[in-house]
Amino acid sequence: MKKNFFFSFVIFFGLASAQVNAVNYSLDQLEQNKRINSNLENESLDNKKFVLIKDFEDHTERHFIILKGNKATFIEIFDDKTTGESHSNVFSGDVLRTRHNMISLRFDTLEREKLSVPIVKSLLLKKQQTHIYLTDINTQERWMDENSLVMK
Repeated sequence: MKKNFFFSFVIFFGLASAQVNAVNYSLDQLEQNKRINSNLENESLDNKKFVLIKDFEDHTERHFIILKGNKATFIEIFDDKTTGESHSNVFSGDVLRTRHNMISLRFDTLEREKLSVPIVKSLLLKKQQTHIYLTDINTQERWMDENSLVMK
């Protein structure tokens, strides 16, 4: 009885160990693929403008992030499709960039008036070929560099 228990114990942990090794291998492969974007520390974001456009049935939203040094501007433009009117909000704040391609934006001013609760955005800097873009960590939305957009 003890031998059966010991052999089943060894087999169980042997299979579990094999599965852990397979999972670790898969995670290592994913990390290697992510290292494509790991060396973006020298990528300058000064005077860059990033764009996000959302199209809905009744309105269109255009969002812009403009980075200048350690200052940032966030512009929201809402276009009503039924009336043709546009409304905008201009926020200003600061930027914090880490060594791991993370960018934290904190907008605490709306058109020269302090906000009681600032708007905070956490973005990940990415590059594909020659195109720079930001990915919102919470919503997975992609903010494209304005220079990367091709108008036709």
